Amino acid sequence: MIVQDHFLKKLRAAFDLNIYEVKIWTALLSRGVAAAGELSEIGDVPRSRAYDVLESLEKKGFIIMKLGKPIKYLAVKPEEILKRVKTSIQIEAETKIKSIDMIKEEGLFKDLDLLFKQGVEHIDHTSLSGSIKGRDNIYLHLGSILQDAEKQVIIATSAEEFLRKLQTLRLRFKKLGSKGIKIKVALPKITEDIKKELKELNNVFQIKIVPNLNSRFIIVDGKDVMFMTNDDKTVHESYDTAIWVNTPFFAKSLESMFNSFCDSIK
Repeated sequence: MIVQDHFLKKLRAAFDLNIYEVKIWTALLSRGVAAAGELSEIGDVPRSRAYDVLESLEKKGFIIMKLGKPIKYLAVKPEEILKRVKTSIQIEAETKIKSIDMIKEEGLFKDLDLLFKQGVEHIDHTSLSGSIKGRDNIYLHLGSILQDAEKQVIIATSAEEFLRKLQTLRLRFKKLGSKGIKIKVALPKITEDIKKELKELNNVFQIKIVPNLNSRFIIVDGKDVMFMTNDDKTVHESYDTAIWVNTPFFAKSLESMFNSFCDSIK
């Protein structure tokens, strides 16, 4: 049996298996029931490793050891494996969440928070800056900045990027709106998809259409600024990069230019 490498790579990533495990597993799937030696030969896995790999797959619920002699193994239906893997991931995630919640209740978290606050007191504003790579990481950091907003948020971005922000940060925007915080947005256009998203966010945004706008930045409370260094239409989301700075002087200057420019647009 010949299984293409790209197929094996997808299986490894999807099910968190090593190369020997996916080779033995696919070999067994193709046979239904087989002995270790046969699977070793079909999957091109060293015979010395076959039993260890089969034991690992059995523990993970991918295969079943058949009763009797000689020892053979049965393949589990892929549909059942998907259910098992999903359940396992959910249990693991819930366990980790509980563990993190417990840390927050313990003195350890208070000590960590105290260390951070003491450290920040000694940091100059010009040092509070960083480069963030990857769109998911950018949204995570943006979400934490928006969480601390108290007065105003300014957003200048593309229509496509604004739609992604609405979908990803919907709950955050709703909370800002419920707190009465102004969110000013400059966009080159409003699409039908944006209009649909805005139906659930009534009166949260003050949107200004600025034709030919080619900027992507966010200003929060006149002190935090995050600006993207690439055109979101030409860069892959994994390589999208943002620069974050905490500096009231620069933030207020950019805010002033934003307001003046938007006010000049009829």
